[in-house]
Order: sequence, then C-alpha cells, then structure tokens
Amino acid sequence: MHMYMIPKRIFIIAGWLISAVIAVSVSISTTYFLRKTQILAPAQNHQMAPVDQAYASILGIFTSNEVGLESADARPILLSNFLEKHNSPLTPYDYWGNYLTQLADQYQLDYRLLPSIAMQESNLCKVIPSDSYNCLGLGVHSRGTWGFKNFEENFDAAARVLKKEYIDKGYVTPEQIQTKYTPSSNGSWQFAVNHFMEKIANNE
Repeated sequence: MHMYMIPKRIFIIAGWLISAVIAVSVSISTTYFLRKTQILAPAQNHQMAPVDQAYASILGIFTSNEVGLESADARPILLSNFLEKHNSPLTPYDYWGNYLTQLADQYQLDYRLLPSIAMQESNLCKVIPSDSYNCLGLGVHSRGTWGFKNFEENFDAAARVLKKEYIDKGYVTPEQIQTKYTPSSNGSWQFAVNHFMEKIANNE
C-alpha cells in the first residue's frame, strides 16, 4: 500500500506542474499577441489614411515657407473653397487654388495675402474697372487705372510688386503694407485683409 501511494502522488504533482507551465505559456503568448496587435494597428491605419494627413495639415500653420506637405498640401483646397464660397469669377476654382499657391511660393508670400487683398479691393474680382482685369487695386488713381491682359497677369504683377517693393523692404504684415499700399486708409483696409486671411485659414 505504501509503495503504491508514493508514485501516484509524484504522478499527480508532475501532472499539475506540467499543466501550470502550459497555462502560463499560453497566457504569455496571448498577452504578447494582443499587445503587438494594439501597437501595430494604429501605425498601419495611420499610414493608410491620407484623409487624416490632410486634416492635420488644415490644423497647421499655413505659411509658404513652413508647409512642407507634398501629398496633402491643403492650401490650394482652402483657396479654392474661399473663391467658390464668394462666387468669384476666378474659375475653375481648383485651377486658381493651385495657381495662387504656386505664385505665393514663387514670390515667398503668405498664400492668403493676394486673395485677401483681392477680396478687399474688388470682392474677388467682381467689381473692377471695365476690361482691366485689375482685381488688386494696382495703379488705381485719378489719372487712370492699370490694365492687364488677364487675371493671371494681374496677380503675377501684384505678387512681384509686393515682394520687391513691400516684403523685401520690411512691409510684411497687412498693417505695415497698408501704410504704403493705401496710406489714406483709417485702418479698415488692414483689418479687412487680416479678417479674410483668417477666414481662409479656418476654411470659412
């Protein structure tokens, strides 16, 4: 009787130990798999979601020097939306969104500056001297008004003037630009331009 009980107890203990080792191994493997899945899944989803990248770019600071977004540059979209919301004759809107963004990069301007000035000066080209294509109030005085062949020529000329005669000489903000661009203004010009720049950035 005594000789029979000893092997049986050893067998029971050994079986229990083996079961415990298996249970612990399964638990560790399951925990590792779950943690690995939780870690990798967000990264994979983030890489596959360009909409999130575009949304993130909208929340950023939009200056021509700081935006380095090759596949999700929101600036053309924001400008296109701004033109469309105000029913501008600058159509197609997607073309002008891209054109104004490229022009801003070329002359190192804030991408919102030209359309905001155009909004203030001509309600985005809706109120201009006949056949002048002059949306930005360039050369408007009692002796006559500058005329251009098309809207592109007008915006390109305005960008060159702003870069050479304003930005490069320290007139950077709308407040500073106003003192030279329209010195007779009581402050309403710079207030309006700043307001429209904020509207563009906020997609309003």
